[in-house]
Amino acid sequence: QVQLVESGGGLVQTGGSLRLSCAVSRSIFNFVATGWYRQAPGKQRELVAQIASGGNIVYADSVEGRFTISRDNAKNTVYLQMSSLKPEDTAVYYCNAKLTWSTSSWGQGTQVTVSS
Repeated sequence: QVQLVESGGGLVQTGGSLRLSCAVSRSIFNFVATGWYRQAPGKQRELVAQIASGGNIVYADSVEGRFTISRDNAKNTVYLQMSSLKPEDTAVYYCNAKLTWSTSSWGQGTQVTVSS
């Protein structure tokens, strides 16, 4: 069973920055993709950023140019650097690892709150 442990969430003012980390219990090379999703109150969970095993990266339009996803293969860790944060970025952020394109494991989530 895969374990994903997020850290780095918190409270930040508009325009601030945070870096989320996700420690994965297996080698990242075991997964076709790893990434971050978020869920705001009353909304569906949505993809924020994802990096495929081959290195292809996808961002949600709403975070393009402000967020950067990266990974450290040696540490089995995925990061999400978030800059120029906005109140609408407030959500629970979940780490995701896809063993196949139809099989996902999830972390427990970390709260990010951006105050106006």
